[in-house]
Amino acid sequence: MSNSRARGLQANALGTFDTVVMAVAGSAPAYSIAASTAVLVGAVGLASPAALLYCAIPMLGIALAFSYLSRIDVNAGASYSWVGRTLHPFLGFISGWALVISATIFMVAGSLPAGSMTLALFDGKLADNTALSTVVGVAWFLVMLLVVLGGARLTVRAQLVMSGIELAILALFAVLAFFHTGNARAFDWSWLGFSHFHGVAGFASGALVAAFYYWGWDVTSNLSEETRDSRRTTGLAGLIGVGIVFLLFEVFTIAVNVILSSKQIDDNDANVLAVLGEEIWPGWGGKLLIVAVMLSTIATLETTLIQVTRSLFAMGRDRTMPSALGRVHRAWNTPWVAIVVVGAVALAMFVASNALGSVGQILSDAISAIGLQIAVYYGLAGLAVVVAYRKMLTKSAANFLLGGLWPLFGALFMFWIFIESLGQLSSAAVGIGIGGLAVGLVPMLWYWRQGSDYYRPAKLDATRTVEADYVPEGTVSDQSHLHEGLSTDF
Repeated sequence: MSNSRARGLQANALGTFDTVVMAVAGSAPAYSIAASTAVLVGAVGLASPAALLYCAIPMLGIALAFSYLSRIDVNAGASYSWVGRTLHPFLGFISGWALVISATIFMVAGSLPAGSMTLALFDGKLADNTALSTVVGVAWFLVMLLVVLGGARLTVRAQLVMSGIELAILALFAVLAFFHTGNARAFDWSWLGFSHFHGVAGFASGALVAAFYYWGWDVTSNLSEETRDSRRTTGLAGLIGVGIVFLLFEVFTIAVNVILSSKQIDDNDANVLAVLGEEIWPGWGGKLLIVAVMLSTIATLETTLIQVTRSLFAMGRDRTMPSALGRVHRAWNTPWVAIVVVGAVALAMFVASNALGSVGQILSDAISAIGLQIAVYYGLAGLAVVVAYRKMLTKSAANFLLGGLWPLFGALFMFWIFIESLGQLSSAAVGIGIGGLAVGLVPMLWYWRQGSDYYRPAKLDATRTVEADYVPEGTVSDQSHLHEGLSTDF
């Protein structure tokens, strides 16, 4: 066994504040609002604020699940490890694979707006050029790839700058929107109710898009092996992140519905936030919000790269994927092989994306497909925490609610929107979503037959002191015994 393959990730690189910033950046507030609002309004109209509200409640249940699971199993693979050690290793692998595929697809869905927003700063017409947007987006992607390769400390420093500017601009426009007088329609409290959904199917299609808004806060769990006091910090940061982005999503979605007409939203499906900024602050507003979206998109490319590369690192370390993916760079303490592989695959997808149509259409299908995959691995994590903590749930009302009922509700909600949405989505979106998951059966069955120890796991049980990092027999890692012997503080 070579030393590079035995090395662990850089321990204690991130603190609590760093991790909260990563959670917020992972959900990409400005990017999500800009790229998804037209899709959400197209699906449910004036019920868009309600879709975000009613998706936030089960999403908090999933965040609680991640919080409690991270207390008893610190693993860069997160749900990949937890689900495998509670429900079944096959389900654990599919959980990890769902994240890998959704994150890889996002490289296209995220890099295109990064390119188009950059071009929009110079000329609005250039932003509609898919080929040019792809080239500029690829350039940003490669920059983020190098930052992630350079280590956790460099990654978080870049993130603090990008997300700090983004959140300052969003806060400014949230205040300005409140005092804006030129309204297309008056706000109505019914927008937060169920009356505008037009049935269960409409609610499900809105909830699927809303799930994409929130996705990404769980990057904190993938960084757990690199975080100080990670058993407490990663889960807490995820919960705080969900709360912050929920407030931003609601404020701006309501502002879009109040200030912009339906035609303005339809005509600017990949750039709604810039149009909103121009309405609120003519001249400067559009440019400033384009900067916010550009920074948000680049920032979330970084967090998505972390999620997919840390997941592949855990899979390589467990030998459920090629073991080379588990190699860590000697100087930077990053999974360099996984980063290089993800970069190569993403670049191939950038080239292919140019044959798929306009920026707006690519975004629409990709967001919907990612929503299906998110529902799978979030739902499985919600079930996993109930199994891991099952012997402790009746010890107090708080245990029952926060460690059992709420995460279970979140899991059932995720599975429900997955099933309900299949009939609502385009065949392209369903094909990308389900087909991407199905491809995972090939490496899963291959490495299962090769005898990976991942498929013979030590069961995760919160009542016992557990080995926090799952490391296969014969592998020695800097991180492998870091959290061993720590009892749960549920």
